[in-house]
Amino acid sequence: MKRILVVDDERQITRMLRTSLQSSGYAVTVAANGLEAFQHFEAERPDLIITDLVMPELNGLELTQAVRRIAFTPIIVLSVRDTDAMKVKALDEGADDYLTKPFSMPELLARVRVHLRRLQEPTPVEARLEIAGFVLDVAAHTVTLGGQDLHLTPKEFDLLALFLRNPDRVLTHKVLLRSIWGPAGDGQPEYLRVLIGQLRKKLDRGDGQSLIVSEPWVGYRLRADSAPE
Repeated sequence: MKRILVVDDERQITRMLRTSLQSSGYAVTVAANGLEAFQHFEAERPDLIITDLVMPELNGLELTQAVRRIAFTPIIVLSVRDTDAMKVKALDEGADDYLTKPFSMPELLARVRVHLRRLQEPTPVEARLEIAGFVLDVAAHTVTLGGQDLHLTPKEFDLLALFLRNPDRVLTHKVLLRSIWGPAGDGQPEYLRVLIGQLRKKLDRGDGQSLIVSEPWVGYRLRADSAPE
């Protein structure tokens, strides 16, 4: 049974989340602030964390930073703060996802499932990735989608590999730029826009739906669930 740590100083929210998550088959631990949450995290090592941002003792961003120093546990932020700047900051600090309150419980449960699945997917050090219709061979530098060969430039290949290692996860502009271009990519968003555009054209299946989805002012994510099997 997967274990989820829920962190929020509003009892009504934690009660609702506990009930919904437990009814979906998860074991749930609740904390009222970031400090208490980190103590639970060190003792229990949950499989996923759902946290608010504004809390006493230790806020959600500080909790995320503390967890990221020692683990890659998926973190979903729930917050009433819906500004793009706050979303970018949370994701840059290491959060994996961000939902604005009030939120849809079915959507939250879907995102929980996505991030828990990601724990069982190939790690970046593996030489072959097989995810949702894609087969990417790092050593041979080849990739197919639905059995069709894709002819990618080195940068396009690296970008797609990064998305495949993080399916359905929002990757911020900063993370993408630094991962593909290193420190030289900082402050050069046009590099990313051009590369994303090129990759989208090569992944186009003619149905009007892009596999690479823009998260305005935040970044991009790969809709792995929409790729052909």
